[in-house]
Amino acid sequence: MTDTGKEQGGISIGSLTGGAVSQGDGSHAEDRSERIGSEPAGAAHGPVPQAADGGIAVHTMAGGAVAQGDRAAAVDASRRLLAVPDELLDAIGLLRREMADRPRAHGDGIDEVDGELADLQEEVRRTGRARRGRLARLRTLLNSGATAAGGLASAVAVVDGISQLLS
Repeated sequence: MTDTGKEQGGISIGSLTGGAVSQGDGSHAEDRSERIGSEPAGAAHGPVPQAADGGIAVHTMAGGAVAQGDRAAAVDASRRLLAVPDELLDAIGLLRREMADRPRAHGDGIDEVDGELADLQEEVRRTGRARRGRLARLRTLLNSGATAAGGLASAVAVVDGISQLLS
């Protein structure tokens, strides 16, 4: 109970492997981390913790943000970075070469796809990793049917490689 006589409840967490947690009036929790690799399995042992009245119980938390209390705010601005295998980089290079050999037409989307692929290659060259959101956006672009590039055989290999990485 606080000085104002209001129940606070609190936060109970079974397993926390990243993220931010805050409790109390006007509390603020913010996670801006960059995590590398796939999400952890997250198998916490034991039962889900019991939350007190007005509180929050979290079994397993592997990133993100939780805030509890009047005027509380939680912001998850984290990013997960994924190591891109050589096979996917090879498929991206092949797709870019195939697109370079194709005639362009206004609105065919090839320039947009090529720009996304070039940005991805540069990010991987510079950091050895790629942002999950960039990979998901590229996969959606190639799967949408909105570009002529999506019909190329090498695009299928890129989409498959991205899908495996994101799963």
